[in-house]
This record gives sequence, C-alpha cells and structure tokens, in this order.
Amino acid sequence: MRNVKYVVYKEGRYYVSQCLNVDVSSFGGSIDEAVNNLKDALELYLKDEPDQANFNIVGDTLLGEASINA
Repeated sequence: MRNVKYVVYKEGRYYVSQCLNVDVSSFGGSIDEAVNNLKDALELYLKDEPDQANFNIVGDTLLGEASINA
C-alpha cells in the first residue's frame, strides 16, 4: 500500500483530481467521483511498478491561493 497526496479542483462542470506524487490525473462529476477515479487510475498505473523510481515523496503539503497586485 502506498500513501499518495492529491489535489482536486473544479474545471468547468467537472472536478479534476491530480496526484502530486506521480503524473496521473482523473476527473468526475463530483469530488468523490474524481477522487475514486484517481485511485483507480493510480492502481492501474502503479500495478506493474511495485518499486517505481519516479515516485516522488510529498511530505506535509499546503495548497493555497492568493491575490497579488501585478
């Protein structure tokens, strides 16, 4: 079992879920659907790579948004 970090954001009428550890993403009509689809995609992606070297460790992560004068 692996622990992964992900972010979910709304794009149009869909929610996009993107893994922060590997370059895998998915989407769905709800947040739960997007996350479940991402989990399925990650299981398929990592299925044949038990010790994948490109798996990035992401520790405590803060995602935010700010407005700046530019």
